[in-house]
Amino acid sequence: MKIDDLTRRTFLNKSIAMSSMALVPNLMSQAALAGGHAGTMVIAAPATPQSLDCEYDVSLGTFEAVAALYDGLVEFEKMPDASVPTAQREDTAYYADKVGGVNMKGKLAESWELQPDAKRIVFKLREGVMSNWGNELTAEDVKWTWDRKFGLAAIGGFYTKVSGLSRPEDVRVEGKYTISFNLDNPNPLILKIHPNLYNPIYDSTKCKEVATDDDPWAKGFIENDSAGFGPYRLESMARGQQAVFAAREDYWQGKPAIDRIIFKEVPTSASRVQLLQGGAVDIAQYLQPLEIKGLKGVPNVAVETVPASFMIWIELNAKMAPFDNVDIRRAMNYAFPMEDVMSSVYQGLASPLDGCMPNIYPGFIGGSPYSYDPAKAKELLAKAGFSDGFESTLSYNAGDPVQEPIAILYQSALREIGVNLNLEKVPAGSFYNAVSQREKAMIFYVDSPWCPDPGYSMTLYFDSESFVNYSNYVNSEVDGLLKIAAETADEGVRLDAMGKAQEIVMDEAPWTFVAYPNYTMARNSNLNGWTYYTSNNIRFQDFDKS
Repeated sequence: MKIDDLTRRTFLNKSIAMSSMALVPNLMSQAALAGGHAGTMVIAAPATPQSLDCEYDVSLGTFEAVAALYDGLVEFEKMPDASVPTAQREDTAYYADKVGGVNMKGKLAESWELQPDAKRIVFKLREGVMSNWGNELTAEDVKWTWDRKFGLAAIGGFYTKVSGLSRPEDVRVEGKYTISFNLDNPNPLILKIHPNLYNPIYDSTKCKEVATDDDPWAKGFIENDSAGFGPYRLESMARGQQAVFAAREDYWQGKPAIDRIIFKEVPTSASRVQLLQGGAVDIAQYLQPLEIKGLKGVPNVAVETVPASFMIWIELNAKMAPFDNVDIRRAMNYAFPMEDVMSSVYQGLASPLDGCMPNIYPGFIGGSPYSYDPAKAKELLAKAGFSDGFESTLSYNAGDPVQEPIAILYQSALREIGVNLNLEKVPAGSFYNAVSQREKAMIFYVDSPWCPDPGYSMTLYFDSESFVNYSNYVNSEVDGLLKIAAETADEGVRLDAMGKAQEIVMDEAPWTFVAYPNYTMARNSNLNGWTYYTSNNIRFQDFDKS
């Protein structure tokens, strides 16, 4: 399908409308004072952190804060990005000759031993590592951190399950600086899960000091402050305005090059672009494709784009008619105008979502069975008993500038096969709740599985009991294949099981498959050192100014 030029101009112009521009001069005057200082980095972001507790919050801004305030046990080694020589990225490839099949180095752990059967791993912690409260890292901190996951059973509950931990006693203190993880069954993620951004280690001494009988896991404190071993401490936070982070002199890897980070909330992407162009901020996050293209060649601005683990799709609620019918879901994919979305909306800064996990991860098989074919879509509708089509509603995030134009294109394409699609704009602040409640017939979702593993990725979205299975997809064969992949260290067996699971999911289409958006770093050209992470966030400690 091709849309006419007038329609294309209409929705593209709407998608880049420069609302709230009156606030920009004020922001520029405030931010320029800090942004001009070599020891300060100013970031224009869509939102400040809503919470600092990664057990409950996955909102924009929280990612950046957690990465600055906390460290994990290990991290992936880095390598140069193949397409952008000034950037690095995590080396997430599978290595048969390395421990756990991964290329890792220590962070809070200096060494580790993994049993060949992948049922036990022992970490030796670094000695003398201090938290932002002056308490030394010990195995008790790691133990308390994982006890908290079990105790709260929120996001951490997924991590305990996917890594094969059954009970708090599976995590054992073996000495002051030695901690072990012990499983009933082999689990290939027993090491690979630990670099995950949402597996930070807490300062249990501080957390226990502020805990109460009503709040034994210090939720109230961690929501608003930090108790970690990361490179920065929280200096101040005014939600809806800005968060300020100060580099730690006593950080175990040495003080970061940038002394102070001002993480400023700038809701509209057009305003973020103007602030970057004017030199008032060092980084502008989450820009629209047309804005990214427009920044190319702007003096003192560097814009670089790399393949990412990002995925965007539309949840088709498998518990809600007519999407409980697999042929309807297939028809929705044959009716999706992929070519127009790639060219008109993404401007070449994305690739078609031709799989149900990131295409940059080991174990990805790809090969979507769908292409734009209205005749095939109509045939499937008739087969499902909907020859005359049906009516439904697509909900989209008002804060994501690409979702509305995609929705308009999709609405137009579906009209050709007799499907009347209503569009519902959901405010950004309540959009995640709308997704997680699983009550919408069709709703956009953007996400990335933060562990570069096919079992982790597929379990996150398609295990019938997963908290992120927002399409309510249930397939007992897929559940069985996920179980196989979770309980063997044989990589060949795992990849075979996950290949079959991907084929089933693609065929049964719990999503309308949209795109793999690239990750773009738009920054002041004097800012060096950025690394792409599969968590799609930045780490303040990576940067320096020339």
